[in-house]
Amino acid sequence: MRTLTSQVKPDVLKEQFIPDHLFIYIAKGNVSFFDGNEIYTYSSGDCCIARRNHLVKFMLSGTTEDFEPILFCFDEAFLNQFRQKYQSSAVKFASEHAIVKVCESELIHSFVRSVKPYSIGVMELDTAFEDIKYEELVIILLRLQPELAGILFNFDTPEKINLEAYVNRNFRFNVSLERLALLTGRSLSAFKRDFNAVFSEPPGRWLVRKRLQEAYFLVQHQGRKPSDIYLELGFESLSHFSVAFKKEFGMVPTSLKISNGD
Repeated sequence: MRTLTSQVKPDVLKEQFIPDHLFIYIAKGNVSFFDGNEIYTYSSGDCCIARRNHLVKFMLSGTTEDFEPILFCFDEAFLNQFRQKYQSSAVKFASEHAIVKVCESELIHSFVRSVKPYSIGVMELDTAFEDIKYEELVIILLRLQPELAGILFNFDTPEKINLEAYVNRNFRFNVSLERLALLTGRSLSAFKRDFNAVFSEPPGRWLVRKRLQEAYFLVQHQGRKPSDIYLELGFESLSHFSVAFKKEFGMVPTSLKISNGD
C-alpha cells in the first residue's frame, strides 16, 4: 500500500491490468480511461476507483507534466483486515464497469490535503500513519457511497465468461495470455484450448493478426499515423509494429495509400 504521484506516472500509465482496487484522485490535469467498452474522462478535483481484475488504458489529454494523480492502492490483505475490524458487509454491486466515479465531496478534498504532512519521498506515506490514512479514506468512501462496499470487499475470482465476446472487445490491450485467461475465468491451458476451439488459431497469433487488421483499417481508411496507433493497438514499439505489419501485408504501414472513401 502506498500513494503515487506524477514522478512515477510513466510506469502507472503503462499499466493495463488492474490487480488491486485503485483509488485515483486527479490533482491536476485531465485523463481518460478506456476499458474496452467505454471511455471515462476525469479532470482536476475528480476521483474514481479502478476495479481489480479489469483492463484499463490510461490516456492523457496533455503532457505528463500537466498531469498529477494521487493514487491509493488497496490490496486484499488490507481490505480484509479493515472488513474484520469494522464489521463491514459487502452488498452486491450491480455495475460491471471497470471505472467507478466517486461523488465529489469536501471530505475527499480535505482528505487529500491532509495526506501531505505525512508524505515522504515520492508521496510515500510515513509508515507510522500509513494504515491510519488508508483506513480513513475507506471510511470516507463508504460514508459517501455505501454501495462501494460491494466493490472493495469482493475478492471473488472472475467467473467463466464468453471467451469470443471478451477477446473481440479487448484484443487491443497489451496483456499476457495468463491475464486474459484469468479474466475469462479459465486456467491458461483451458483458455488456449477454448480459444483454439472458437477461433481455429492459437491466441498469440490471432491477437497479433487482429491488431494488424485494425491498424490497416485505421491507416488506410481513417488516415491515422502508425506512430499514433501502435501503442493503442497493443504493440510495445513502433519498430515491432512495422516489422509485424510488413510480415502480414508485405509492406510497411507508411506505404499504405489512404482511401478517399470511394
